[in-house]
Amino acid sequence: MTGSEVSPSFRLAYVPGVTPAKWARIWGERLPDIPLTLVQVTAAEAPEVLRAGEADAGFVRLPVDRTFFSAIPLYTETTVVVVPKDHLITAVDEVTLADLAEEVLFHPLDDVFEWDGDGPPGEPAFERPATTEDAIELVAANVGLLVVPQSLARLYHRKDLTYRPVTDAPQSSVALSWPEEATTELVEDLIGIVRGRTVNSTRGRTKPNPPASAPAEQQRKRAEPGGTRQKPAAKSTGRTPRARGAGTKQTPKRGKPRRRS
Repeated sequence: MTGSEVSPSFRLAYVPGVTPAKWARIWGERLPDIPLTLVQVTAAEAPEVLRAGEADAGFVRLPVDRTFFSAIPLYTETTVVVVPKDHLITAVDEVTLADLAEEVLFHPLDDVFEWDGDGPPGEPAFERPATTEDAIELVAANVGLLVVPQSLARLYHRKDLTYRPVTDAPQSSVALSWPEEATTELVEDLIGIVRGRTVNSTRGRTKPNPPASAPAEQQRKRAEPGGTRQKPAAKSTGRTPRARGAGTKQTPKRGKPRRRS
């Protein structure tokens, strides 16, 4: 089988915290003949996976290199602090970074935030956990707390942990991204799905010229040599049509009888 005969497919990368199930389902409904392969990658790996062509597009965390990638921001997440269920913070609905100043805060190596300085405020932990999931385990052991996007707190949820919003912490935004020079028709299809366009949308592609209307087309054919001839008018018999009612005796109308005096 030659390269031109290979069936088309699409590889879609996504980072932890993103749930692509909805978009994948719509893809399957609209493009059933083109398999969609989901590729889970870390937030740090996502740009290199797209650069290397190991995925055609991806749901990534911003920022990305805009000199190489196109990106459509989708949403910005709420930032939360993950704490044990018996922690004092659970007594309030939300906190600020100042409220965490005396807490030990983990700074995992795969942290998705851009903190001012070396890391999150508060007391530094004895070491940096390798992953956010590892940091969650340490929070469960009452060693410290962790500030993450809400989707990651849900992804690594434990029954003995909960979380509260941090109103003034950095936030993480998720975007659909792909190499700008590799904007294919399938990428355009995915953009339409993510943006909620209907199946009949042109997705920004050039619309074909509409077919000529039936009357205009018929007139054009008649004007061409050998075109459709017009139906000749009915042959006249030379007789003059009789006027309506001609030769028919008219019956005068009777009025009301006069009343005798």
